[in-house]
Amino acid sequence: MRTSSSRRGRRTAINAIAAAVAVVTGTALLTGCGGDDGKDAGAAGGEQITLRIGTFGSFGYDDATGAKLYAEYTKAHPNIKIEESNVADGQKYWDTLKLRLSRDSGLADIQALEVGYIAEATGPALADKWADLGKTGGADLGAFLDWKVKQATTADGKVIGLGTDIGPMAICYNKDLFAKAGLPTERTEVAKLWAGDWAKFIQTGETYKKSAPEGTSFHDSASGLFNAVVSSEPVQYANAKGELDYENSPGVKKAWDTAVAASSGELTAKLRQFDEKGTWNAAFKNSKFATVACPSWMTGIIKEQAGAENQGKWDIAAPPVAGNWGGSFLAVPKSGKHAKEAAELAAWLTAPAQHSKVFGVNGNIPSSKDTLTSPAVQDAKLAYFGDTPVGKIYSEAAAGITPAPISRWDGQVKTFLTDNGILDIEQRGTDPAKAWENVKKLVADKIDQ
Repeated sequence: MRTSSSRRGRRTAINAIAAAVAVVTGTALLTGCGGDDGKDAGAAGGEQITLRIGTFGSFGYDDATGAKLYAEYTKAHPNIKIEESNVADGQKYWDTLKLRLSRDSGLADIQALEVGYIAEATGPALADKWADLGKTGGADLGAFLDWKVKQATTADGKVIGLGTDIGPMAICYNKDLFAKAGLPTERTEVAKLWAGDWAKFIQTGETYKKSAPEGTSFHDSASGLFNAVVSSEPVQYANAKGELDYENSPGVKKAWDTAVAASSGELTAKLRQFDEKGTWNAAFKNSKFATVACPSWMTGIIKEQAGAENQGKWDIAAPPVAGNWGGSFLAVPKSGKHAKEAAELAAWLTAPAQHSKVFGVNGNIPSSKDTLTSPAVQDAKLAYFGDTPVGKIYSEAAAGITPAPISRWDGQVKTFLTDNGILDIEQRGTDPAKAWENVKKLVADKIDQ
């Protein structure tokens, strides 16, 4: 999922941060991973253990608002308890995770990895920290999209992560606010407003602003818009060789210019997505903005944060340009006490049957081939979004995904560009040229290429 500010974030995180929440589910359970019902031949007994999962954003496994996968697994395996630690900020999650990997201490049995950091996780400094999930846990690697497996494969052929979701893009919009601003509300008509060009999206924002309901903005965040635009570009932070080259990237330039236009035009609510104070979350509930860039994993966040009182007010339209924002993996640190059992649980959580269950509740588009084309996804709707053909919208978007080259520094550079560049322009009025230079200095100071 997302992300981080890339969160997927989504996309977008973790433990060791004061905002972490521990979700403890299940009673005791048995080791091993079985078929799609979570059972296997050894499920009747075994040592009592706890498996800990570190996640960010909304993976949709939990028993409170998710697909209740932990309860399903623990029922079939009565000697294992599952504990999930989850917070919102993916960059802090990754920074904490890297520190713990360097010490081989404080790690969860399963750690989620966002696609923006997967190249670093598979790189020479960290590749040996992970279990090879191609050889342990029983996962069917052939079930996943080929490019998803490739992203999580080290130079020596070890598969360190199993794909959870991908992040095909759409635009989610508040129908009530659109109606009050005199804009169309039917999703196909809404999509026509900006079809084919992010500049048309900015123009729609200018139209909205002229008749905007008091106290509302067209879009949530210029940083979120940057992520959406760059995610729709064939060249992003890296060149074809996988080398960091953001300064010369036409995709980064287009995303930067579009985000700056939205900020200078006062079209955004000037929010930082996934902020620790919960301001962004509260703005969903209070209907403070009319649109949000909406990779599939964002639908679960909208449901959680906008709440029951806003059910039916949000709809989903095709984006100006198709793209993929986010998507994640489950990885198993090989130093863990229960690495074998963790690998089996990771394989079960990312199996096609569980992908379908998570999508049906949370909207996370699966990274398994057959699930993407199954009726369960193609015909799916999410109760929160009424009759919106969520499965059709996102599966069609997924079919058009061509992954851009990635470098080991993509996630970090994206954070500098959004949190230290775009956000400074948006919230502090920093001159865009100065903000760009500040980003370049941060990259030079913090990243050893």
